[in-house]
Amino acid sequence: MNDLTDQRPQPNAGILDIAPYVGGESSLKGARRIIKLSSNEGALGPSPKAIDAFCAEAAKLHRYPDGHTTALRKAIAERHNLDADRIVCGAGSDEIISLLCRAYGRPGDEVIHSAHGFLMYSLSARAVGARPVSVPERALVADIDGILDALTERTRLVFIANPNNPTGTHLNAQQVRQLQASLPPGVLLVIDAAYAEFVDRDDYADGAELVHAYDNVVMTRTFSKIYGLGGIRLGWCYGPTHVIDVLNRIRGPFNVSSAAIAAGVAAINDTAFVDRARCENRDNRAWATSGLRDLGFEVTDSLGNFILVGIGNEARAAACDHHLRTRGILVRQMAGYGLPERLRVSIGTRDKMEVFVSAMTDFAKNNLP
Repeated sequence: MNDLTDQRPQPNAGILDIAPYVGGESSLKGARRIIKLSSNEGALGPSPKAIDAFCAEAAKLHRYPDGHTTALRKAIAERHNLDADRIVCGAGSDEIISLLCRAYGRPGDEVIHSAHGFLMYSLSARAVGARPVSVPERALVADIDGILDALTERTRLVFIANPNNPTGTHLNAQQVRQLQASLPPGVLLVIDAAYAEFVDRDDYADGAELVHAYDNVVMTRTFSKIYGLGGIRLGWCYGPTHVIDVLNRIRGPFNVSSAAIAAGVAAINDTAFVDRARCENRDNRAWATSGLRDLGFEVTDSLGNFILVGIGNEARAAACDHHLRTRGILVRQMAGYGLPERLRVSIGTRDKMEVFVSAMTDFAKNNLP
């Protein structure tokens, strides 16, 4: 029998070299109770007002959504003092990242990101035939000088997650301005501010002011984190009018569902819920960080809804992950991000974090020097 493999439809070059993205685990066989701290989801879940708005759309599921997401863009613009006409919404910020690579990355082009940045930057670049360029970080912080040194005539996009996932570190507003000022005008700077709502530092800026001032800056945001809407896939970006025009030409005509639009409007307008989520995250993050450091673990100073915990080495990190699983606790191993000796732990409610720290206390007794 002849092998017809070479005769069947073939994907574009490089597609089969992409390792599919793997999200944080949600299930654990045999566990009576699972504490999921693996995906940086909102600890409080969605706003009750967002749930009500989502459910209210049930009787209208036969109708196509507003392809312009008018109500959602208006709500976002009012909340953040932005121009609604310069906003594009998508199925999570993942879609926005993918669209930007499709629009501005070509085979043979280069897309720069920091070494421990979000995996979707590299995956989206490879999907269009561009070459991802990983720039080493300094003390787990994006290295501006390293990024600028990595620029070539083939560079088309630079992605900066600020704060960064999974490290939790950030670049201050002056550093981001310095980066933008040093980029060629034809290189698009994408500031991924997925965790901006959790930040409470005076030296931080989400990137909107740079979008207003320059033609080569885009800011991306998400409803998956502080708003607790990861399940409906909702994100957005703010950019120059010429970039927004391009994205609107290539995105799907109905890429955001009616239910997602309604839930997003309700969520962003429930400021009391967002304030509560921010405060509880800040307090529980500080409490867990202090407790882990007292036990002898290395923990980064995170500005997100997660912490990066150093266990010592790869074998010990794997052993710690296994130990946590025996307690029904799911965290995220970081080998895929080039940090095999570390675990990323989402910040949950206080009761869940108490269970986690207790489990880490037991692990430390027998495994730390």
